[in-house]
Amino acid sequence: MSWESILLWGFVATIVLTSIMVAAQQLHLTRMSLPLMLGTMLTPNRDRAPLVGFSFHLMNGWIFALLYAMAFESWDRATWWLGASIGLVHSMFVLLVGMQMLPSLHPRMASEQHGPSPTRQLQPPGVAALNYGRRTPIATIAAHLVYGAILGAFYTLS
Repeated sequence: MSWESILLWGFVATIVLTSIMVAAQQLHLTRMSLPLMLGTMLTPNRDRAPLVGFSFHLMNGWIFALLYAMAFESWDRATWWLGASIGLVHSMFVLLVGMQMLPSLHPRMASEQHGPSPTRQLQPPGVAALNYGRRTPIATIAAHLVYGAILGAFYTLS
């Protein structure tokens, strides 16, 4: 396992993925702010939440880079298209499983069953995060394809 490669390319891939998602939000392709969503899981301070969320997402990016590297090592090859293929599976998991579990994990997010309370809460993402806009799944899939392609293209097998 090439730890230097995991740390470097996991960092780069996560920065690019996050940048794509932030750009999609700023271009009004989605209303989902990943740094805010993740950050408000850990702090009620909405001004500080994006920084906390970005840091949390970076840590997650490194963990997933390790999983991608384990797959590349087990296959004894790493290519951009293998990475992108894992990225597609990764994005499907995020959209179809992760987003559905998020309201039960997030202390400041309304649930689909109970709706908002008088306390200000985030809207639940819904199936495939469609509550944040019809193009949210497209942006999420594209970002994860690029994440995986970066890891597959640049990961150095040990």
